[in-house]
This record gives sequence, structure tokens and C-alpha cells, in this order.
Amino acid sequence: MNVMGECKMAEFEFGLPPESRMLSPDFTYGVATASFQIEGSTKADGRLQSIWDKFSATPGKVKNGDTGEPACDHYQRWQGDLDIVNNLKVDAYRFSIAWPRVMHEDGSTNQKGLDFYRKILDRLADNGIQPHVTLYHWDLPQYLEDRGGWLNRDIAFRFQDYADLVTRELGDQFHSCATINEPWCSAFLGYGYGVHAPGLNNIRFAKQAAHHLLLAHGLGMDVLRTNLPDVKSGIVLNMGPMTPKSERYDDFISAKIAEAGGNHWFIEPLIEGRYPHIVNRYEPDKTPLVLDGDMELISRPVDFIGINYYTRNISSYDQENFLKIHKNDTAEHTDIGWEIYPDGLRDLLVDLHRNYELPPLMVTENGAACADVLENDEVWDDQRCRYFDLHLNAVHQAIEQGVNITGYFAWSLLDNFEWAEGYEKRFGLVHVNYETQKRTLKESAKAFRRLMQTRKEQSEGSSFHATTNSQPLTSQQL
Repeated sequence: MNVMGECKMAEFEFGLPPESRMLSPDFTYGVATASFQIEGSTKADGRLQSIWDKFSATPGKVKNGDTGEPACDHYQRWQGDLDIVNNLKVDAYRFSIAWPRVMHEDGSTNQKGLDFYRKILDRLADNGIQPHVTLYHWDLPQYLEDRGGWLNRDIAFRFQDYADLVTRELGDQFHSCATINEPWCSAFLGYGYGVHAPGLNNIRFAKQAAHHLLLAHGLGMDVLRTNLPDVKSGIVLNMGPMTPKSERYDDFISAKIAEAGGNHWFIEPLIEGRYPHIVNRYEPDKTPLVLDGDMELISRPVDFIGINYYTRNISSYDQENFLKIHKNDTAEHTDIGWEIYPDGLRDLLVDLHRNYELPPLMVTENGAACADVLENDEVWDDQRCRYFDLHLNAVHQAIEQGVNITGYFAWSLLDNFEWAEGYEKRFGLVHVNYETQKRTLKESAKAFRRLMQTRKEQSEGSSFHATTNSQPLTSQQL
């Protein structure tokens, strides 16, 4: 038996405690997608080329030569996909707007692109589903990359123009709006390590790109406060703990510095208006250029911060490279090779709560890529079900320790284009046959639907009473 067990059953039930605040009607459950990963139709209706169109068309950059065409063909099949969201009985749908689809190079409106998203918003409204909208999920227009991309400070102001257009035209139906999704990935995977678009490989570039992404967020927040004063607005960060391999002081210190350079490099400027001094002291030659007033913009108050969590890393100190990453051979891993470590989500949320004066948090992405098998029009994704069950309970435990968490979004609604992994790795609650585009609900999707039914029955049966321990505590009380 592996660490998570191997028990197969007729129906999988998520095991949240009956008194959990996560069974309250005011806790938000949703599913999430991103534009480039599902839409396809990359040249339809005046859509411009994005950095991911160019990157994925470059030989050797994406597994099997996969591109964003046709992806899940969501641009043509959006109605059926939103019917699936409705069928799951979740509260919310998190999706992103494709910048290249809604704005021409001269800054004018691409009305056909806006009309596509308006149809989505209308359908969600008809079904009573909250739209949680992300403005930027990595599909930068290629013409802006040709001008320097996120290394060019001017791009932050072009993002402000884009945010203004989208929120003026569509924002009246938003429930929440996130400026940027996972700036660490855009900056470090795209400009530091070369494994994501645009494929550059320089850590100093990554730090400067990260600063400009956060600057774009701050400028975007000013727009959102003006155009959408009643909409909850914030940003989404990907995070995970760096666990030292041993109790040696050098393993511990190097792990914490690395964690500061990942997690805290993004949240500390948002909350406290500065970058972690310990990171700048360790890598002074890679410190980004920061102009007067930048940190004031970046630290504009937000209504929420989204946290995307998948796994942790285990590291030891390395004399040549500072850090060496290790695999936990005793743990279970998903098909993408990531350790299943739900305690990391609980510990991350509690640690953030203890270190910062935070706005409400939402878990905006959490999920697993599994080796799914479609048999007789069914997918028994036992590993994914167990993954979700453990991580939902990790969120519950964090709430019990005083962390203010208001929602949880499963990644992802559909199997989709998984960036550099192409179509090889499947994260979806819904199986997609990429040849026929047929959708099939996996057991994990049915388990979420049963969770929604359980919550409904519990809330209808009696007034919901959260336990006293579930009320947010101050950092001094913890």
C-alpha cells in the first residue's frame, strides 16, 4: 500500500468534518481554467499572436511539438463547457481573458473578442455562477514581447491600458478580478530558466521581469478601483514550501533563503512594500531596478490574494549551486512527478498568516496530473480524488488555525494544454478526447458534485454553526 492507500470504491466521497466552515454556504467552491490552455481558435476573429503561440511553434520547446491549437476548442464549445460547470453545482468559475483576443495592436477594441467573453459572462449569470476573472494568465501579445516583453518597463503601462479596456467593457458582471496569475512563473520560468515563453535564460532578467509584473499589478489595481469599485480585486500567487533535507544548519538556511526568493519575493512587496532584504543581500547583482514610487504602487491594498499550491520541494545546501533539489522516494507522486504533500498547503497558509497582515485568501488552484484511463466512458481517477480529499482537509485545518480562507478552486475543469508539457499531462476533472473533443466527467468531478450536494443538504437541514476554533485568530493568538 502506498502512503495514500489504494482503496477503490463505487463512489468517492470527500471527507470534510461535518462542522467544517468549508461546508458553510458562504464558502466558495469553483473550478478554474486559463484562456490559452483551453480556447484554441488562435487566429479566429482577429486574435493576435501571443508569446505562447510563437514559443510552442518553436521546435523542442513543448513536448511532442504540441501547440495551443486546437486545445479544448473552447472558443467553439464554450456553451457545452459552461453546462458542465453548471452540472457540477459549484459556486464559481475562474477563467482568464486573452489579451491578444480583445485588443488590437494599436490599443483599440477587438469587439469580436469582447463579445466572446460577454457571452460567457451572460451564461454564467443565467446559471447563477460567480465569474472570477483573471486579466493575465501568461498569453502576452507577441508584438509586446518584440518590444522587450516584461523586461520593458513600458509593458506595465500597456497592461494598465488593457485592464482599463476589459474592465470598462466587461467588468459590470465580474464577481472578482485578479490582475496577474502566478507572476513567478511568468518571470522565472519565462525569463530565468527558459522553459516557458518567451524562453530566455537569465536570473537577473527574471528579477526585473518580476518587478515589472508586480508594477503592472499595482497600476492595474488603480484601474480596478476606479472602474470596478464594488468588485473584489487582487492577485494570484503560486507558492510552496522548501523543506530542508536534514536538520543541518546549512540545509535549513539555504532552504529558507530559497523560499524567501520564491514565496516572499512576491508577497512581501504586495503587503509591506519592499522586497525581502535577505534575498537582495545574498544576490545583490540580481536586484531589479526599482524607481521611486514603484513600491507604493505595488503595495496598493487588495481585497484578496489567491494562492495556487500543488507540491513542495526538498532541498539541501550545495557548495557550487547553493541549492540541490531532492526527490522523496518514500512519497507518492503524481504523473507529472510532483510529490503529494497536503501538509505543505496547510503549513504554507498558516505560515503566511503568522508572518503578514493578510487580506482574505482563496486557494485559486489546487490539483493533480494523473495517468487517467478512459474505460467504458468512465475515468476512475482514484489518485486525484484522494489528492483533493487530503488538500481540502488541509485547507480545513488551516482555517481551524485561524487563517481567513474564503474559497477553493480545483485545477482544472478540463484536461488541457499544459504549457511545456503539451497535452501529455492531464489535470482535468473532465477528460477531453483531443481527437473528437468529447468530454467525460471523471470520478473526481462527480465527487465534487456530491460535495456540493452534501453542503446543500446540510445547510438546508439546519442553520450552519461554525466551531469557535474556526474563527480567524490574530498572529499573537497563534
